[in-house]
Amino acid sequence: MATTWIVDQAHSDVQFKIKHLVISTVTGSFKTFSGRLIQEGEDFEGAKVYFEIDPKSVDTNNTARDEHLRGDDFFGTQDYPLMTFYSTSFTKISKNEYELIGDFTMKGITKSLILKAEFGGITVSSYGVEKAGFEISGIIIRSDFNITFNSPLEKGGMMIGEDVKFIVNLQISKQGI
Repeated sequence: MATTWIVDQAHSDVQFKIKHLVISTVTGSFKTFSGRLIQEGEDFEGAKVYFEIDPKSVDTNNTARDEHLRGDDFFGTQDYPLMTFYSTSFTKISKNEYELIGDFTMKGITKSLILKAEFGGITVSSYGVEKAGFEISGIIIRSDFNITFNSPLEKGGMMIGEDVKFIVNLQISKQGI
């Protein structure tokens, strides 16, 4: 029998970082997201993961930059209101490490991503709810999703990096049977 786990948004976050001016890193997060994990066996091997992010919820601690990111140069949130991830495999590598592969869609373009999922464990909250934790990380190449806004720098390199590193800290809640 399958077990459904739902993302606890209050105890989870979606963070990203990207190089800026070659010399530093800009960080940000998405504040609105949801997801679920469907577990078939005793552990999470083979589980199905579904995750959605609202790109309008981007927050880099800079209002002007956030508005630019929502526009057509980057996320195009008017035309593309969701980013989605649907797993195609969830493979146990070691006791607390999984490889998560799936289809990520952003701006209407879908690409396969290979992610690292570090399992934090399972516990029961003070409210009697069974919880599990994962840290999921990976890299997205932004030009793969037609996000190409950039400009060359006088001393070489580009204003914005190509690789977007992300970390998703998930706490998921087991749903009643």
